[in-house]
Amino acid sequence: MLAQDQFGNYVIQHILDKGKTKDKAFVISQVKGNILQMSQHKFASNVVEKCILNSNREDRAIIIEEIVTVRPDGIQPLLAMMKDQYANYVIQRMLDLLEPDQRDILIQKIKVHIPILSKFTYGKHIISKVERFVGPGTLLSLFILL
Repeated sequence: MLAQDQFGNYVIQHILDKGKTKDKAFVISQVKGNILQMSQHKFASNVVEKCILNSNREDRAIIIEEIVTVRPDGIQPLLAMMKDQYANYVIQRMLDLLEPDQRDILIQKIKVHIPILSKFTYGKHIISKVERFVGPGTLLSLFILL
């Protein structure tokens, strides 16, 4: 609840930036499993970004898996996040923060959605960000092939 509060989210972010390792790990453990919901919230999305920044490689792998795995209810968290006004920033931040091999996994999953993303304002931001890593025009040629 604190992560979704207009001011409380700053408390959680401060713990993630300056807190003890065990406190950071606790916050990250509470966010895992709730990435989509929290990323779509104006204030909690900032907490998710800080979790990614302050998480270790193993936690990031779990977060990536949560985002790219289609849920039993059919929801595709990655697609939903890339189209959302707040969650798209989480994806953009992940592209900046992930190690190259983890970033490549995310980019491969994003590429599947290029035709859909090009129709959404926030999706276009994701496409621009990905092009910084794969090269300008690369995604456009992929889009034409699809």
